[in-house]
Amino acid sequence: MIAVIDYGGGNVGSLLGALERRGAAFTVTSEPDTLRRAHGALLPGDGAFGATMTALRERGLEGAVRDFVASGRPFLGICVGMQLLFERSTEHGGAKGFGFFAGVIERLRGAPRIPHIGWNRLEPVATHPFTRGLGENEYAYFLHSYRAEVGAQTLVAATHGERFSAVVARANVMGTQFHPEKSQHSGLLMLENFISLTKGAS
Repeated sequence: MIAVIDYGGGNVGSLLGALERRGAAFTVTSEPDTLRRAHGALLPGDGAFGATMTALRERGLEGAVRDFVASGRPFLGICVGMQLLFERSTEHGGAKGFGFFAGVIERLRGAPRIPHIGWNRLEPVATHPFTRGLGENEYAYFLHSYRAEVGAQTLVAATHGERFSAVVARANVMGTQFHPEKSQHSGLLMLENFISLTKGAS
């Protein structure tokens, strides 16, 4: 069972539809105990970094996320959900994240347009079971103004004014800056890989 974390924000309809079409067993939950019992966990993000972190904390989900990640089971953050995996963000005066990855989320630099909206080519950097099968000429759909720098955790980069992390991972913690459920082949491939990883953890 995959726990899709509900913190009171974000439009997850298309994501849930993508999971359902792939035969994934999932539940949408804001209950810390339900999250702790899941085989995999997914944190969608749609909104501001600090507000999302505050919403998780107010629902008692911050500690549950930390416990879940420490257990070694697969955890996936999407868009702002990926950004929260880092130490902090400069958005709206700054806020602390989970700190699973080193680094600061900052506004895109030198971008021709902000927010970055639309399709962008993916640039594979490293391998991980989450990106198994990803080719060299894949695209994904982005909608964001802030980014993580390319670093040790980067599996896939993209370029919009500057090069940034499009997919990150270390061990059981994974993240995509783009929306995989809206990214056709590349994104759905990663969702399927994530589902497979959760089955392995059951």
